[in-house]
Amino acid sequence: MSEAIVLGAGMVGVSAALSLRDRGWNVTLIDRKPPGQETSFGNAGIIQSESVEPYAMPRGIRDLFDIATFRSNDVYYAFRELPLHVSSLLRYWWYSESGRHREIARHYATLIARAAGTHEPIIRRAGADNLIQRSGYRTLYRDGAKFDEALARAKDIEREFGTRFRALDPAETRKEEPALTNAGLGTIHWLEPWTAADPGALVTAYAELFEREGGQFLIGDAESLKALPSGKGWSVRTRAGTVEAEHVVVALGVWSRGLLERFGARFPMVLKRGYHAHYSSPVALNMTLMDSDRGYVMAPMRAGTRITTGAHLARPGQAPVYRQLERAEASANELLSLGNRVEQEPWSGTRPCMPDMLPVIGPVGGQKGLWANFGHGHQGFTLGPASAELLTAMILGEKPPVDPAPFRPGR
Repeated sequence: MSEAIVLGAGMVGVSAALSLRDRGWNVTLIDRKPPGQETSFGNAGIIQSESVEPYAMPRGIRDLFDIATFRSNDVYYAFRELPLHVSSLLRYWWYSESGRHREIARHYATLIARAAGTHEPIIRRAGADNLIQRSGYRTLYRDGAKFDEALARAKDIEREFGTRFRALDPAETRKEEPALTNAGLGTIHWLEPWTAADPGALVTAYAELFEREGGQFLIGDAESLKALPSGKGWSVRTRAGTVEAEHVVVALGVWSRGLLERFGARFPMVLKRGYHAHYSSPVALNMTLMDSDRGYVMAPMRAGTRITTGAHLARPGQAPVYRQLERAEASANELLSLGNRVEQEPWSGTRPCMPDMLPVIGPVGGQKGLWANFGHGHQGFTLGPASAELLTAMILGEKPPVDPAPFRPGR
């Protein structure tokens, strides 16, 4: 029986482990924490079938000025931290040029198109339908010009990719969301995305399915990864002892970069920290709502109304800075009665964003049996099963479901 180790028990890693196990492989999933407790725990819980374009870096003078002067809540940074990020940000800015971004989106959309379809059978097998709402989510605009611009772009996306949406005026928005006291100037309701009432619990359900079907999860140290002296496999230390396998998949999100540098592979990465907290809203939203002009998302979840923030360009290990979350709280209270924070301390986690906005999926050059599956940015929760499908085909030497070249580690 073929054997593999998967490092990282977020949505991406769990999906990869389950996919290989489904093909009859002996798979050990290893993480320092139980499944779904890192970045996969803290997102907005959206499986974004409409997100055919990855998040580009703003290039307009006004947008960059707003970010530089902290008028925008989409991005936060400290001047003393910028030297750490300059190289990756310059690459990100270069790839965000409209022509390059269109080409990137063309490849990105091939994975997004498979997102819901690859989640569906796992949700069913895991018995996790109670966590999923299949009615989409809404993006609210406070600025009429920005709404008009977004509506025009939504029509283009619908025309090119068939992604369905509805445009709502403020009265229609308020009728569908009675909790709102302010409905902005226009709302786009994306009809096809799904949302999870507890993202961490969904990852846990997938991991429990993996174990029920014969997979093994162990607490272990990814940093202990070593090539076997024979050159025919890999070993990792765990609490249960050392595990060996012919193949190893690195699905460690932001931690993938540091680990793979030891094996001669360098990956520039934009480190975007995000924050979330839950609130005891007296009247909850019916559907997840993005407040586009203020850079945050409100999502009705089991623990309360979750607010998730944009990007904090933070140094690894830096203490949390809650400025974005505090500004999001104030903005949310302009739309509805948010209530009190449920947790004493907000959650924070860092998204692994590649400068060219495409995930890294495939063999790591010069290292037999070493595979990469990370760098999904804001969409690891969405793209976990679709990425696993692509990676499994490559490992097994089968025809891949999409062109793997744009995602190759050596690009």
